Amino acid sequence: MNQIQNKVVIVTGGGTGIGQAIAVDFVNAGAKVALVGRRLEKLQETAASLPRDQVMLRACDVADREAVQVMATAVAERFGPVDILVNNAGTNTTPRTVADISFEDWDRLIEVNLTGAFNCVRAVLPGMRAKKDGLIINISSIAGVRAGKLAGAAYSASKHGMMALNHTINEEEMGYNIRACAICPGEVETPILDLRPEPVGAEQRARILQPEDVSAAALMVARLPARACVPLLVIKPTSAVYK
Repeated sequence: MNQIQNKVVIVTGGGTGIGQAIAVDFVNAGAKVALVGRRLEKLQETAASLPRDQVMLRACDVADREAVQVMATAVAERFGPVDILVNNAGTNTTPRTVADISFEDWDRLIEVNLTGAFNCVRAVLPGMRAKKDGLIINISSIAGVRAGKLAGAAYSASKHGMMALNHTINEEEMGYNIRACAICPGEVETPILDLRPEPVGAEQRARILQPEDVSAAALMVARLPARACVPLLVIKPTSAVYK
């Protein structure tokens, strides 16, 4: 049985990278997908080859709580109550050490990566509670399991916060049959690599995870029956050591 067919899905950061791959794969699996992102042109590029009746585009900054609420309402009016939320929108900074990151960059990163995810959860939670069913997939990071210099202080803090949010959702909402899964990838070939203080070469980019690898993990989780919850899923490049 196809657990994805006709499901209503919101994917934030849907115009590039992991979000783009997830949006495309969910549409191809039969879902109705709202692609959400700050840049409408990127969403349009992603949706160009997808069936129009299965896709909705919405320019929205997830850090803007009011805009997120308006977006979620529009999705419900177009497609119906949201079945699956994929919190994927995220950013990083350069520089990223505690001593060097600007206060403005810290605040903005937390607003997008952590508060943005919270905003989206709050926007869809009433609808999921009403039908006593829902899945929230939080695209976290191995940096959310173990902080490190490579990811940076703010990014690691934001992803640790997302892990706490994910755990709390599972504890608080199980009575409503709402499940949350934190997918924690290692290095992935996405535009966020361009923000690395040290450039990432083509050979390394080819060796690490690709967006479709993370999307496959998200699809696997979404295809499970509602009785099954995957609280945490770590996926890393084979070439990387996980301790």
